[in-house]
Formats: sequence, structure tokens, C-alpha cells
Amino acid sequence: MDNNNSKQRIIQEYVPGKQITLAHIIARPDSSMLQKVGLTEHSGKSVGIMTITPSDAVIIVADLVLKVASIEIGFLDRFNGSLVIVGLVSDVEEAIKEVNLFLQNTMGFTIAPITKS
Repeated sequence: MDNNNSKQRIIQEYVPGKQITLAHIIARPDSSMLQKVGLTEHSGKSVGIMTITPSDAVIIVADLVLKVASIEIGFLDRFNGSLVIVGLVSDVEEAIKEVNLFLQNTMGFTIAPITKS
């Protein structure tokens, strides 16, 4: 077999742990950034970003954040475990804190520190 014409095959395996890998709050997002990510109707609100594995756990998280704080779901992707929430900075922060506590204490997840910008 000629190595110059052979195709390289790469196999990627995804083995998720039970963890929150990102928990970040953007307190005062720039309106142009909101426009680029499709959140223009949320101008003036803070944004919370979370990434969760296994990815389907984002459905549990979305339900929880809506129950614990006055926020809205800006984006949810159950295939990648991404969640974007919007609301007042205090509500976004409260929602992410409650998610961290619930997933850590009830479901045995490893949590990420909450960061802010």
C-alpha cells in the first residue's frame, strides 16, 4: 500500500465525567457581543455561561435555574452540555451558585469555581 495515498483515520472517544467545566458570569456584556451570539433582546442583562458533562445534565440544570432565580434561558444545547442564562447579575449569580450546590451535593458532580468578567 502506498503511504502517500492512504487516508488517515482518527477515532475520538468522549468519556464524560460528572462535572461542571465552566461557570462564568458576564456582568455587563457589550451589546455587539450579544448581537453576535443572538441575544439582542437581552440587552442590558447579565449573562451566565455553563458547560456541563454529561451533556444531558444540562436539562436538569436548565430546570433548576428557572426554579431558583428570575432568569431566562438564552441558549441550551443538550448535545454539548452548554447553557446560557440571562437576567440581573444577582439572579444569574444565585442561579449558578444553586446549580453548583445541587450538582455537587445531590448528584456527586465536581464543580467549577464561578468566575466573573
